[in-house]
Amino acid sequence: MSLTGEKRLAFTLVVTLTIMAGEVVGGYLSNSLALLSDAGHMVTDALAIMLGLIAAIISKKPSDRRATFGYDRVGHLAALINGLSLLVIAVLIFYESYERFLTPPVLNTPVMIAIASIGLAGNIAMVFIMGHSHDDLTLRSVWLHILGDTLSSVGVIVSGLIIYFTHWTYADPIASIFIGGIIIWGGIRLVRDTMSIFLNLTPRGFDVEKIAADIAHMPDVIDVHDVHLWPVAHNQVAFSAHILVDDKTLKEAEETKKNIEAMLKDAGVHHSTLQIECSCVDCDNSLFCAIKPGSADHDAHDHH
Repeated sequence: MSLTGEKRLAFTLVVTLTIMAGEVVGGYLSNSLALLSDAGHMVTDALAIMLGLIAAIISKKPSDRRATFGYDRVGHLAALINGLSLLVIAVLIFYESYERFLTPPVLNTPVMIAIASIGLAGNIAMVFIMGHSHDDLTLRSVWLHILGDTLSSVGVIVSGLIIYFTHWTYADPIASIFIGGIIIWGGIRLVRDTMSIFLNLTPRGFDVEKIAADIAHMPDVIDVHDVHLWPVAHNQVAFSAHILVDDKTLKEAEETKKNIEAMLKDAGVHHSTLQIECSCVDCDNSLFCAIKPGSADHDAHDHH
């Protein structure tokens, strides 16, 4: 019986917390910053997995009067906080690495290697639990977190072996910098993606001008203006526009609208709102509509 996404995340969370506890104890006993850094990365993995669980549960909640677009952005808010914490952890790791370059500590490498090897085995198990092919971007992001932590465990083991055979203790802070680099790379990507959603920036992979041009070249379409393309959630894109068409009956205009909606769906747009116009009164013909400050107050005053 195949596991659901929620069950995979739950199993992976248990394994992650177990490995994290072992690495914290092992890092303390062996005095290994690389091992403690990897444990810090495991904390971020646990947060990412919990975020995935929350997102999986919340995303199933239907839209209602309080959230007409649904509840996906609750998970994105948690993702933004998680991404910022990743950057803070990476900075702390870099600082401690600098301190250890100045004063290399005495390490218990056998304990360090043993705990890291157990962590590596657990990470490999989690990779198999999660699988590697995901249409769900939340599951895919968690899998990438685990893959990054697997590489971190390899870094700890390699640095431990180098220290054991060569007594070159600088391998430990160097491995920590490597792990910190992985963490900060993931954090920057996470913050970038979530901020892009909250700022309603055009999603990556979409050329809004090309989409507008494709609509403008469709039969019966004269002009396209007031275009907006924005991410509702990480994998949901919305589009709105005013479409100027030839003077025609309502039934004919509806057929044009359906053709445009079908084209947008093929382009990856999940929700579209189109205003069909047969004349362009008070239209500045600009492709992108700029909402002027105070315009809402002015309109409200006109209604009184």
